[in-house]
Amino acid sequence: MNKGISTTKTYGSKEIASAAIKIALTTERNEEKQYQLEYQKLGIYTAAADYGGEFITSVMKIVERAVVSSKREHVIVDNHVEEGAVAGATREALSQIMTKALGLNVGGKIGIARYKNHISVAIFFGIGLLHLNEVSIGLGHRVV
Repeated sequence: MNKGISTTKTYGSKEIASAAIKIALTTERNEEKQYQLEYQKLGIYTAAADYGGEFITSVMKIVERAVVSSKREHVIVDNHVEEGAVAGATREALSQIMTKALGLNVGGKIGIARYKNHISVAIFFGIGLLHLNEVSIGLGHRVV
């Protein structure tokens, strides 16, 4: 798990974005928890949440799940600045995929990672119409 991330350095937006993507790509809860424990040893806090539904009607639910899971896993504290940072990064990630997903069903996982003042949100999308699925990742970053 610890490939490319040293325990003796500080991490910037690139490493935190990578952590968020890795969390979003986990397929099982055990795998997700294993990554969370490894990252926590490095001072990187992570959270994840699943989601699914029609894209337009799911946007607010996705943002809410990102914020709630971030608070639940103690990635952020309960204040409007940190909640706004996660919400903004989530909206940025969603906007990167919007043209592919409009009018279609989406499902996947949100991965959130934080190290000090860097917060990244990655959203793994399965975008579907019947059995014709597309996959994509949106990524947003904020500093708090």
